[in-house]
Amino acid sequence: MRPLILLTNDDGYFADGILTLARYLKKAAETVVVAPDREKSATSLSLTLRRPLRVERIKRDVFAVDGTPADCIYLALKMILPKAPSLIISGINHGPNLGQQDISYSGTVAAAIQGTFLRIPSVAVSALPNIRGGYTFDPAAEFVSKLALRILKKKLPAGLTLNVNIPPPPIKGARMTQLGEKRYDPEIVEKKDPRDNTYYWIGSGKPTPIGDRTSDVWAVARGYISVTPLHTDLTDYAALSNPSWKKIIQGLV
Repeated sequence: MRPLILLTNDDGYFADGILTLARYLKKAAETVVVAPDREKSATSLSLTLRRPLRVERIKRDVFAVDGTPADCIYLALKMILPKAPSLIISGINHGPNLGQQDISYSGTVAAAIQGTFLRIPSVAVSALPNIRGGYTFDPAAEFVSKLALRILKKKLPAGLTLNVNIPPPPIKGARMTQLGEKRYDPEIVEKKDPRDNTYYWIGSGKPTPIGDRTSDVWAVARGYISVTPLHTDLTDYAALSNPSWKKIIQGLV
């Protein structure tokens, strides 16, 4: 039997990235798209708890959810799919998800992490635009298809999520990387509504990438695909074993 792959994203079920990836993956696996009905960028792992969720079947094997990417994973696994998927892929995202900051905010990465929480091998995939601001998703989809076949054969260790970032062509190769940084100085725009009440828009500003040759930001800036292993265990074990911290905490009681 062909494996089942669940696809989601934070750009919406209609986005070119996820449609291209679905087209490539259908050659080797059964694919089902369960994705937001509109853009849900920067929603991280948020769940919709204060209102009901609705699912619309767009066509065979494509479902739109009026919620977050994390909502999509829950609904897909509990209510929509006929069986547990062998793999979850979130993407291909329109734009990078690089460094410690991006992965903390990203709905794309969060959907993959949600899959890992539920013990399904999961991958987040993002593509960088070219110098004109456009995207070429076919090379990215081809790479992800090959990666998916490897994961289906080899599996992933428990608690591990792969975060993949793919630069525009020409691509020099692929590297395993660690997280760098993208330091943001958010732009806050203040305006007045027609009733003279103040409101604000939070903009991303232009981030400053920081990272050495081992980092994801360094790799993609030089034309390499970056594959960063993320772990759901966020414990800082160095701090946990630090005697000074132990004394401070124990001395509070």
